[in-house]
Amino acid sequence: MIKYLGSKRNLVPALGTIATAAGAHTALDLFSGTTRVAQEFKRRGIFTTACDLASYSYQLARTYIETDADTVDYDALRAHLLAMSSLDSKEGYFTETFCRQARFFQPHNGARIDACREYLVPLTDDPLFPILLTSLMEAADRVDSTTGIQMAYLKKWAPRSYNQLELRLPKLLPGKGQALHGDALNLVNQVPAVDLAYLDPPYNQHRYFTNYHIWETLVRWDSPETYGVARKRVDARGDQHRSAFNSKRTMAQSFFSLLGRVRAKTIVVSYNDEAWINEDEMINAISKAGFARVKKFSFSQRRYVGAKIGIYDPRGNKVGKPGADRNIENVFVGGEKATLSKISTALAP
Repeated sequence: MIKYLGSKRNLVPALGTIATAAGAHTALDLFSGTTRVAQEFKRRGIFTTACDLASYSYQLARTYIETDADTVDYDALRAHLLAMSSLDSKEGYFTETFCRQARFFQPHNGARIDACREYLVPLTDDPLFPILLTSLMEAADRVDSTTGIQMAYLKKWAPRSYNQLELRLPKLLPGKGQALHGDALNLVNQVPAVDLAYLDPPYNQHRYFTNYHIWETLVRWDSPETYGVARKRVDARGDQHRSAFNSKRTMAQSFFSLLGRVRAKTIVVSYNDEAWINEDEMINAISKAGFARVKKFSFSQRRYVGAKIGIYDPRGNKVGKPGADRNIENVFVGGEKATLSKISTALAP
């Protein structure tokens, strides 16, 4: 999976345990990001709907959640990956923007990314398209030169950036699921009632649209105008891609409204100790949303790699000291008393 701020990689086993203990057969992940949590639900045999506003997240969900590994034409898939791996390098928009105007990737890899992405253009309507695009995105992530977000690149090339781009077959999961693309505040009204809903909203003012603008452009392949040292998409300047969850003024009200509209027997909310909503407010909001009981479980979790390295400006110069390398992830579960009792037992050491 791609490097991702706010990734729940270390929390995934516990969230999977919660879903199983709750007896869930259907689940909803309204802020699916890289789909790590949604994948864990699907891996446990739960029909999962993964939703996100980001275009790249939607393609990841189409690959890992919506695609049934048992129905994939692997001969055709491997043939496409081999063909893409054999393409001649071809410098284009990606190389010029992210390798020469900026330094996110070395030009030899940028030219290969350009060639591979152009190869995929005629395959947009092919069921293998999201899988092939995911393979390319993950290959690019393995040779980038960042601390994990795309607001800045390192001043000196990261050692991995010298490696050759390598396309790999994504590890697909058997079973069915659903991928939806859009704002959680709208999608929540379209999704049927589920056994368990998982909510992991943004915690602060930093937008994923700008933190991962390169993936957004790689997926859309729309050659947008860019600005700044990081060559961000010019449409990131407007309000079109601003979320109510990235504003301290609107976040709480929007989230509480979302809670009240989720149709689920059990609700699970992960929210860390650096967030804008405190523990009492969260418990009260879940209770008001109609869930009989609420219980909190806390987990110590490593922060993303940038917290260890320090803070860098868009040119890759170090401008801040490393912060704490761990934080507390609070998981709030709302549901029936008997369900919470089963979950507590399942999570007990």
